Amino acid sequence: MNNKIEIPVAKNPDNVFEQFEAFVEIVRILRKECPWDREQTHESIAQLMVEETYEAINAIYEKDDVDFSKELGDLLLHIVMHSVMAEEREAFDLKTVIEKISHKMITRHPHVFGDDVVKDQFEVLGNWEKIKQKEKSGDKDKSVLSGVPNTLPALLRAERIQHKVSRVGFDWDNKDDVWNKVYEELNELKHELEVENKEKARAELGDFIFAIVNTARHYGIVAEEALHLTNNKFTQRFRFIEKRAIEMNRNLDDMTLEEMDEIWNESKSIFK
Repeated sequence: MNNKIEIPVAKNPDNVFEQFEAFVEIVRILRKECPWDREQTHESIAQLMVEETYEAINAIYEKDDVDFSKELGDLLLHIVMHSVMAEEREAFDLKTVIEKISHKMITRHPHVFGDDVVKDQFEVLGNWEKIKQKEKSGDKDKSVLSGVPNTLPALLRAERIQHKVSRVGFDWDNKDDVWNKVYEELNELKHELEVENKEKARAELGDFIFAIVNTARHYGIVAEEALHLTNNKFTQRFRFIEKRAIEMNRNLDDMTLEEMDEIWNESKSIFK
């Protein structure tokens, strides 16, 4: 006989705290009763959390609030699932997670919850880094860069590295210096390519991209986001070529570059 488990529900559906408590209980039940959920570990679902994060980011770029709310729910599931797993092995629980982030937000905002006075967002960021380093005074890894994960996408990691060190004053003072560095790295890259030194060219390409990311940062542009938007634009335009080829009863393999380029130019007026 299959005894149905009572589904946790909030007594007051309009109370977000009761809704949250009911959701956490749902996850606890799944960990006990569902064969798949029961077998999962922190490691087995780690990459799924990365995937859900990117799906949420995609919903932001697409300005799809319906999908965005769903993807945030998926992220919330991972936060709760990991916390419940940790609770089961008596490492920590969801209460600890919430307490730690609450404490962090209060201590990192003394201009809101204390007597500090700041002029602008730049002072806020500078104070944030100083407070963070003070908190790490007892840690073995006291580096300003210790909070930048190696697993971040390369463009985003470069931007975060540059952003972190800029908070402690390691940055160009003016944009001319930033551009000079770009031109310097570009010339070095061109030289290594011309002499066909592949290993050095790869290193110089990395330096050039790093300089481009830094330039974007100085102009308030996130390189990862910019490239993401360009990837989407290229995809839309190329799919337009594929669609037109079908309409023309042609195969892409049989079309010349000039023919495809003509359709590409047509797509540019549609997908900007």
